[in-house]
Amino acid sequence: MNSTQSPLHSGFGAATTAAEVLAERDLSPLTAIVTGGHSGLGWETTRALAAAGARVIVAARDVAAARARCSDMPKVQVEELDLADLTSVRAFARRCLEMCRHIDILICNAGIMACPERRVGPGWEAQFATNHLGHYALVNLLWPALQGGARVVVVSSAGHHQSAMRWDDVHFVHGYDKWLAYGQSKTANALFAVQLDRLGQREGIRAFSLHPGKIFTPLQRHLTQDEMTAAGWLDAHGHPADPTFKTPQQGAATQVWAATAIQLQDLGGLYCEDCEIAAIDDSTPPSFAGVRSHAIDPRQAERLWALSAALTGIGR
Repeated sequence: MNSTQSPLHSGFGAATTAAEVLAERDLSPLTAIVTGGHSGLGWETTRALAAAGARVIVAARDVAAARARCSDMPKVQVEELDLADLTSVRAFARRCLEMCRHIDILICNAGIMACPERRVGPGWEAQFATNHLGHYALVNLLWPALQGGARVVVVSSAGHHQSAMRWDDVHFVHGYDKWLAYGQSKTANALFAVQLDRLGQREGIRAFSLHPGKIFTPLQRHLTQDEMTAAGWLDAHGHPADPTFKTPQQGAATQVWAATAIQLQDLGGLYCEDCEIAAIDDSTPPSFAGVRSHAIDPRQAERLWALSAALTGIGR
């Protein structure tokens, strides 16, 4: 694993769009999977990859909505996937292995944020289960098709600054806090990429995590207007008030860059933002810029992998 969290001077930045990242690139030989690829950043990612020629499999819980959204894109197909349900994850992976001899790009994009307390599976906290455990299981089940050269991109968030792994109460049995639960799940996303890259690189599998930026998408479905106004995202009239918010096209750029950038060849296990490798920032109070050490700690990553294998019964 390359552990140098420092910029590469990619030539891109916060205002770069996904289409600009792929300008003049031909991805026609490649097959990509995008979870949640019909909505928000996933939709912009799907559009950019397909426009560059890639075959894209959109993994969606709402198949009807996804097929309607993607109906005029001949190289895009939709398959059902509910990340909170391991039976669904297994069925999706089985279908993909039957359809695809090789998967070149897997973008773990789907997720939920700051939702009311909800339990899934055998009592797992929903954000940890959906954002991390579902993607952990999916990658491991798709492993045979990833071998031989693939990039796995895991969409984390600056929200990881809010919480390290809560090893004594991962599922928030002793008091639920929706933002701490979200923060832990985003730390888990980043740690997952670290250990995945360590285990996979000898078989040609490299992994990255990233913060896409702040973007208005359906991810905010569980927040009220009052909450977003208090956070400074909206003004008193419900209009955008934070100039640092990106457009969805800009928000999708970093995951498209991490999935395709030639500059990242032979690198992995790194956390990115604004189409760059992010710097480490452990400032107090949290700056919400860069990556905190707790999200890229290899020992924490190994521990999370072992926990995920024990919880799901899937792993290596």
